[in-house]
Amino acid sequence: MTGFALSQRQALLLLLLVTGVAVGLLEGFGSGYLRTLAALSLINVLLAVSLTMTNGFTGLFSLGHPAFMTIGAYVAVIFTYPAGRKSFAMPDLPEIFGSIEWPLPLAALIGALAAGLAGRLIGLTVLRLRTHYLAVATLGLIIVVQTLALNLDGFTRGGRGLTGIPRDATLPLIAVCTVVVIVLCWRLKHASIGRAMMAVRENEMAARCFGIDAFRLKLFAFTLGAAIAGFGGALLPHVVSVMSPKSFGLIMAFNLIAIIVVGGQGSIIGAIVAALAISLGSEALRPLEETLGLYGMTQVAVAAALIVVLLWRPKGLFGLDEPGVRTE
Repeated sequence: MTGFALSQRQALLLLLLVTGVAVGLLEGFGSGYLRTLAALSLINVLLAVSLTMTNGFTGLFSLGHPAFMTIGAYVAVIFTYPAGRKSFAMPDLPEIFGSIEWPLPLAALIGALAAGLAGRLIGLTVLRLRTHYLAVATLGLIIVVQTLALNLDGFTRGGRGLTGIPRDATLPLIAVCTVVVIVLCWRLKHASIGRAMMAVRENEMAARCFGIDAFRLKLFAFTLGAAIAGFGGALLPHVVSVMSPKSFGLIMAFNLIAIIVVGGQGSIIGAIVAALAISLGSEALRPLEETLGLYGMTQVAVAAALIVVLLWRPKGLFGLDEPGVRTE
Protein backbone atom coordinates (compact mmCIF):
# COMPACT_ATOMS: atom_id res chain seq x y z
CA MET A 1 0.00 0.00 0.00
CA THR A 2 1.12 3.58 -0.60
CA GLY A 3 1.99 6.20 1.98
CA PHE A 4 3.40 5.75 5.45
CA ALA A 5 3.34 2.24 6.84
CA LEU A 6 4.96 0.59 9.84
CA SER A 7 7.18 -2.44 9.61
CA GLN A 8 5.95 -5.56 11.36
CA ARG A 9 8.44 -5.04 14.19
CA GLN A 10 7.37 -1.42 14.63
CA ALA A 11 3.72 -2.50 14.62
CA LEU A 12 4.45 -5.07 17.34
CA LEU A 13 6.27 -2.49 19.46
CA LEU A 14 3.36 -0.06 19.02
CA LEU A 15 0.90 -2.78 20.05
CA LEU A 16 2.93 -3.54 23.18
CA LEU A 17 3.27 0.16 24.01
CA VAL A 18 -0.42 1.00 23.56
CA THR A 19 -1.55 -2.11 25.44
CA GLY A 20 0.92 -1.54 28.28
CA VAL A 21 0.00 2.14 28.70
CA ALA A 22 -3.74 1.43 28.56
CA VAL A 23 -3.51 -1.42 31.08
CA GLY A 24 -1.25 0.65 33.36
CA LEU A 25 -3.69 3.58 33.35
CA LEU A 26 -6.69 1.36 34.00
CA GLU A 27 -4.92 -0.50 36.79
CA GLY A 28 -3.79 2.73 38.39
CA PHE A 29 -6.79 4.99 37.92
CA GLY A 30 -9.67 2.99 36.40
CA SER A 31 -12.70 1.80 38.32
CA GLY A 32 -13.55 -1.87 38.75
CA TYR A 33 -16.22 -1.49 36.09
CA LEU A 34 -13.76 -0.10 33.53
CA ARG A 35 -11.21 -2.81 34.28
CA THR A 36 -13.86 -5.51 33.85
CA LEU A 37 -15.07 -3.94 30.60
CA ALA A 38 -11.49 -3.79 29.30
CA ALA A 39 -10.88 -7.42 30.30
CA LEU A 40 -14.02 -8.64 28.52
CA SER A 41 -13.20 -6.55 25.44
CA LEU A 42 -9.69 -8.01 25.26
CA ILE A 43 -11.08 -11.54 25.55
CA ASN A 44 -13.37 -10.73 22.61
CA VAL A 45 -10.31 -9.54 20.68
CA LEU A 46 -8.50 -12.80 21.49
CA LEU A 47 -11.48 -14.85 20.32
CA ALA A 48 -12.02 -12.76 17.18
CA VAL A 49 -8.38 -13.03 16.12
CA SER A 50 -8.43 -16.80 16.63
CA LEU A 51 -11.63 -17.14 14.58
CA THR A 52 -10.06 -14.97 11.88
CA MET A 53 -7.24 -17.49 11.77
CA THR A 54 -9.67 -20.42 11.54
CA ASN A 55 -12.25 -18.98 9.16
CA GLY A 56 -10.47 -16.11 7.47
CA PHE A 57 -7.19 -17.77 6.57
CA THR A 58 -8.62 -21.04 5.24
CA GLY A 59 -12.14 -20.07 4.14
CA LEU A 60 -13.91 -22.32 6.63
CA PHE A 61 -17.33 -21.29 7.95
CA SER A 62 -17.21 -22.57 11.50
CA LEU A 63 -19.60 -21.34 14.18
CA GLY A 64 -18.30 -23.68 16.86
CA HIS A 65 -16.13 -21.35 18.95
CA PRO A 66 -18.67 -21.11 21.83
CA ALA A 67 -18.69 -24.91 22.15
CA PHE A 68 -14.91 -25.00 22.58
CA MET A 69 -15.08 -22.04 24.96
CA THR A 70 -17.52 -24.02 27.12
CA ILE A 71 -15.20 -27.03 27.18
CA GLY A 72 -12.17 -24.94 28.09
CA ALA A 73 -14.08 -23.00 30.75
CA TYR A 74 -15.43 -26.04 32.60
CA VAL A 75 -12.11 -27.89 32.49
CA ALA A 76 -10.28 -24.84 33.85
CA VAL A 77 -12.88 -24.25 36.56
CA ILE A 78 -12.45 -27.85 37.77
CA PHE A 79 -8.78 -27.10 38.45
CA THR A 80 -9.23 -23.62 39.99
CA TYR A 81 -12.45 -23.99 42.00
CA PRO A 82 -11.91 -23.78 45.78
CA ALA A 83 -11.17 -27.28 47.06
CA GLY A 84 -13.38 -26.81 50.10
CA ARG A 85 -16.46 -26.26 47.93
CA LYS A 86 -15.92 -28.94 45.29
CA SER A 87 -17.64 -31.74 47.18
CA PHE A 88 -20.81 -29.63 47.36
CA ALA A 89 -20.74 -28.03 43.90
CA MET A 90 -19.30 -31.01 41.99
CA PRO A 91 -20.28 -34.17 43.91
CA ASP A 92 -19.54 -36.50 40.98
CA LEU A 93 -16.00 -35.18 40.49
CA PRO A 94 -13.38 -37.95 40.92
CA GLU A 95 -11.61 -37.76 44.26
CA ILE A 96 -8.24 -37.19 42.59
CA PHE A 97 -9.45 -33.74 41.45
CA GLY A 98 -11.13 -32.86 44.74
CA SER A 99 -8.08 -31.36 46.42
CA ILE A 100 -6.59 -29.71 43.33
CA GLU A 101 -6.54 -25.92 43.32
CA TRP A 102 -4.12 -24.76 40.64
CA PRO A 103 -3.28 -21.25 39.40
CA LEU A 104 -5.37 -19.96 36.49
CA PRO A 105 -2.64 -19.84 33.81
CA LEU A 106 -1.94 -23.57 34.22
CA ALA A 107 -5.64 -24.45 34.43
CA ALA A 108 -6.38 -22.34 31.34
CA LEU A 109 -3.68 -24.17 29.39
CA ILE A 110 -5.25 -27.50 30.37
CA GLY A 111 -8.63 -26.15 29.26
CA ALA A 112 -7.08 -25.08 25.95
CA LEU A 113 -5.56 -28.55 25.47
CA ALA A 114 -8.93 -30.19 26.18
CA ALA A 115 -10.69 -27.89 23.71
CA GLY A 116 -7.96 -28.42 21.11
CA LEU A 117 -8.23 -32.20 21.46
CA ALA A 118 -12.01 -31.98 21.08
CA GLY A 119 -11.54 -29.71 18.08
CA ARG A 120 -9.20 -32.17 16.41
CA LEU A 121 -11.50 -35.14 16.97
CA ILE A 122 -14.54 -33.21 15.75
CA GLY A 123 -12.62 -31.66 12.87
CA LEU A 124 -11.70 -35.08 11.49
CA THR A 125 -15.42 -35.54 10.80
CA VAL A 126 -17.01 -32.14 10.20
CA LEU A 127 -14.26 -30.74 7.98
CA ARG A 128 -15.39 -33.16 5.29
CA LEU A 129 -18.32 -30.76 4.96
CA ARG A 130 -18.21 -27.42 3.17
CA THR A 131 -19.76 -23.93 3.37
CA HIS A 132 -23.19 -23.82 5.03
CA TYR A 133 -23.11 -27.57 5.78
CA LEU A 134 -20.07 -26.98 8.01
CA ALA A 135 -21.80 -23.98 9.59
CA VAL A 136 -24.85 -26.07 10.48
CA ALA A 137 -22.70 -28.90 11.86
CA THR A 138 -20.68 -26.58 14.11
CA LEU A 139 -23.85 -24.77 15.15
CA GLY A 140 -25.23 -28.13 16.23
CA LEU A 141 -22.02 -28.71 18.17
CA ILE A 142 -22.88 -25.72 20.39
CA ILE A 143 -26.25 -27.27 21.22
CA VAL A 144 -24.66 -30.67 21.93
CA VAL A 145 -22.04 -29.24 24.30
CA GLN A 146 -24.61 -27.05 26.07
CA THR A 147 -26.95 -30.02 26.53
CA LEU A 148 -24.14 -32.19 27.93
CA ALA A 149 -23.11 -29.46 30.36
CA LEU A 150 -26.73 -28.99 31.40
CA ASN A 151 -27.21 -32.69 32.12
CA LEU A 152 -23.85 -33.38 33.80
CA ASP A 153 -25.27 -31.87 36.98
CA GLY A 154 -22.71 -33.54 39.22
CA PHE A 155 -19.88 -31.71 37.48
CA THR A 156 -21.47 -28.43 36.35
CA ARG A 157 -24.49 -27.94 38.68
CA GLY A 158 -26.58 -27.90 35.50
CA GLY A 159 -28.79 -24.88 34.95
CA ARG A 160 -27.97 -23.55 38.43
CA GLY A 161 -24.43 -22.84 37.27
CA LEU A 162 -21.23 -22.52 39.27
CA THR A 163 -20.73 -19.44 41.42
CA GLY A 164 -17.83 -18.29 43.54
CA ILE A 165 -15.25 -18.94 40.83
CA PRO A 166 -12.05 -17.13 41.86
CA ARG A 167 -11.52 -13.85 39.99
CA ASP A 168 -7.97 -14.74 39.00
CA ALA A 169 -8.16 -13.38 35.44
CA THR A 170 -6.57 -9.99 36.04
CA LEU A 171 -6.45 -7.34 33.34
CA PRO A 172 -2.62 -7.58 32.91
CA LEU A 173 -2.85 -11.38 32.53
CA ILE A 174 -5.61 -11.10 29.91
CA ALA A 175 -3.68 -8.36 28.08
CA VAL A 176 -0.54 -10.53 27.90
CA CYS A 177 -2.54 -13.53 26.64
CA THR A 178 -4.30 -11.41 24.00
CA VAL A 179 -1.03 -9.96 22.70
CA VAL A 180 0.49 -13.46 22.52
CA VAL A 181 -2.47 -14.72 20.47
CA ILE A 182 -2.30 -11.69 18.14
CA VAL A 183 1.44 -12.18 17.56
CA LEU A 184 1.00 -15.94 17.05
CA CYS A 185 -1.74 -15.49 14.44
CA TRP A 186 0.16 -12.63 12.77
CA ARG A 187 3.32 -14.69 12.42
CA LEU A 188 1.26 -17.62 11.19
CA LYS A 189 -0.43 -15.50 8.52
CA HIS A 190 2.85 -14.20 7.14
CA ALA A 191 4.68 -17.54 7.25
CA SER A 192 4.66 -20.14 4.49
CA ILE A 193 1.88 -22.10 6.22
CA GLY A 194 -0.26 -18.96 6.27
CA ARG A 195 0.25 -18.41 2.56
CA ALA A 196 -0.71 -22.02 1.96
CA MET A 197 -3.90 -21.45 3.99
CA MET A 198 -4.71 -18.40 1.88
CA ALA A 199 -4.18 -20.43 -1.27
CA VAL A 200 -6.69 -23.02 -0.01
CA ARG A 201 -9.13 -20.24 0.77
CA GLU A 202 -8.89 -18.67 -2.68
CA ASN A 203 -8.93 -21.85 -4.77
CA GLU A 204 -8.72 -25.19 -3.02
CA MET A 205 -8.47 -27.23 -6.23
CA ALA A 206 -5.58 -25.13 -7.52
CA ALA A 207 -3.86 -25.40 -4.14
CA ARG A 208 -4.15 -29.18 -4.25
CA CYS A 209 -2.61 -29.17 -7.72
CA PHE A 210 0.45 -27.44 -6.24
CA GLY A 211 0.82 -30.19 -3.64
CA ILE A 212 -0.85 -28.43 -0.69
CA ASP A 213 -2.66 -30.79 1.69
CA ALA A 214 -5.83 -28.73 2.08
CA PHE A 215 -7.53 -31.00 4.61
CA ARG A 216 -4.47 -31.10 6.84
CA LEU A 217 -4.23 -27.29 6.84
CA LYS A 218 -7.93 -26.93 7.61
CA LEU A 219 -7.64 -29.41 10.46
CA PHE A 220 -4.64 -27.55 11.85
CA ALA A 221 -6.47 -24.20 11.72
CA PHE A 222 -9.62 -25.70 13.22
CA THR A 223 -7.71 -27.40 16.05
CA LEU A 224 -5.59 -24.35 16.90
CA GLY A 225 -8.67 -22.11 16.78
CA ALA A 226 -10.50 -24.49 19.12
CA ALA A 227 -7.58 -24.49 21.56
CA ILE A 228 -7.40 -20.68 21.63
CA ALA A 229 -11.18 -20.50 22.03
CA GLY A 230 -10.89 -22.91 24.97
CA PHE A 231 -8.23 -20.68 26.49
CA GLY A 232 -10.42 -17.60 26.08
CA GLY A 233 -13.37 -19.49 27.52
CA ALA A 234 -11.25 -20.46 30.52
CA LEU A 235 -10.42 -16.82 31.24
CA LEU A 236 -13.94 -15.42 31.04
CA PRO A 237 -15.59 -17.09 34.09
CA HIS A 238 -12.58 -16.04 36.14
CA VAL A 239 -13.49 -12.43 35.31
CA VAL A 240 -17.21 -12.58 36.13
CA SER A 241 -16.99 -15.34 38.80
CA VAL A 242 -19.88 -17.43 37.38
CA MET A 243 -20.27 -20.15 34.76
CA SER A 244 -23.35 -21.86 33.37
CA PRO A 245 -24.02 -24.15 30.37
CA LYS A 246 -25.52 -21.18 28.49
CA SER A 247 -22.70 -18.73 29.16
CA PHE A 248 -21.42 -19.20 25.60
CA GLY A 249 -24.21 -19.79 23.12
CA LEU A 250 -25.68 -18.75 19.79
CA ILE A 251 -25.45 -15.02 20.54
CA MET A 252 -21.71 -15.39 21.14
CA ALA A 253 -21.36 -17.27 17.84
CA PHE A 254 -23.26 -14.53 16.01
CA ASN A 255 -21.20 -11.75 17.58
CA LEU A 256 -17.89 -13.41 16.68
CA ILE A 257 -18.97 -13.99 13.08
CA ALA A 258 -20.18 -10.39 12.88
CA ILE A 259 -16.82 -9.16 14.14
CA ILE A 260 -14.73 -10.99 11.54
CA VAL A 261 -17.15 -10.18 8.71
CA VAL A 262 -17.16 -6.48 9.62
CA GLY A 263 -13.40 -6.31 10.10
CA GLY A 264 -12.57 -8.37 7.03
CA GLN A 265 -12.31 -12.13 6.78
CA GLY A 266 -8.58 -12.57 7.05
CA SER A 267 -7.56 -9.20 8.52
CA ILE A 268 -6.13 -9.40 12.03
CA ILE A 269 -6.21 -5.63 12.47
CA GLY A 270 -9.79 -5.65 11.19
CA ALA A 271 -10.71 -8.26 13.81
CA ILE A 272 -9.13 -6.17 16.58
CA VAL A 273 -10.87 -2.96 15.50
CA ALA A 274 -14.27 -4.63 15.01
CA ALA A 275 -14.05 -6.57 18.30
CA LEU A 276 -13.29 -3.41 20.28
CA ALA A 277 -15.95 -1.40 18.44
CA ILE A 278 -18.70 -3.99 18.92
CA SER A 279 -17.73 -4.75 22.53
CA LEU A 280 -17.61 -1.11 23.62
CA GLY A 281 -20.58 -0.10 21.45
CA SER A 282 -22.75 -2.87 22.87
CA GLU A 283 -21.88 -1.83 26.41
CA ALA A 284 -22.65 1.82 25.60
CA LEU A 285 -26.15 0.82 24.45
CA ARG A 286 -27.01 -1.11 27.62
CA PRO A 287 -28.15 1.95 29.65
CA LEU A 288 -30.41 2.92 26.75
CA GLU A 289 -31.84 -0.60 26.68
CA GLU A 290 -32.67 -0.42 30.37
CA THR A 291 -34.06 3.11 30.18
CA LEU A 292 -36.35 2.47 27.21
CA GLY A 293 -37.02 -1.18 27.97
CA LEU A 294 -35.80 -2.17 24.50
CA TYR A 295 -33.89 -5.26 25.56
CA GLY A 296 -31.97 -6.93 22.74
CA MET A 297 -31.34 -3.64 20.97
CA THR A 298 -27.59 -4.26 21.07
CA GLN A 299 -28.03 -7.40 18.95
CA VAL A 300 -30.24 -5.45 16.53
CA ALA A 301 -27.53 -2.78 16.28
CA VAL A 302 -24.82 -5.40 15.62
CA ALA A 303 -27.00 -7.05 12.96
CA ALA A 304 -27.70 -3.68 11.34
CA ALA A 305 -23.99 -2.84 11.29
CA LEU A 306 -23.29 -6.22 9.72
CA ILE A 307 -25.86 -5.66 6.96
CA VAL A 308 -24.55 -2.15 6.22
CA VAL A 309 -20.95 -3.35 5.96
CA LEU A 310 -21.94 -6.27 3.71
CA LEU A 311 -23.81 -3.90 1.39
CA TRP A 312 -21.07 -1.28 1.41
CA ARG A 313 -17.96 -3.46 1.52
CA PRO A 314 -18.75 -7.17 0.97
CA LYS A 315 -15.17 -8.11 1.94
CA GLY A 316 -15.38 -6.20 5.22
CA LEU A 317 -13.62 -3.01 6.21
CA PHE A 318 -10.12 -4.27 5.36
CA GLY A 319 -10.63 -7.56 3.50
CA LEU A 320 -7.38 -9.53 3.76
CA ASP A 321 -5.26 -6.39 4.23
CA GLU A 322 -3.47 -5.21 7.35
CA PRO A 323 -3.71 -1.41 6.96
CA GLY A 324 -0.72 0.63 8.02
CA VAL A 325 1.67 -2.33 8.19
CA ARG A 326 4.15 -3.30 5.50
CA THR A 327 4.35 -6.91 4.33
CA GLU A 328 7.95 -8.07 4.80
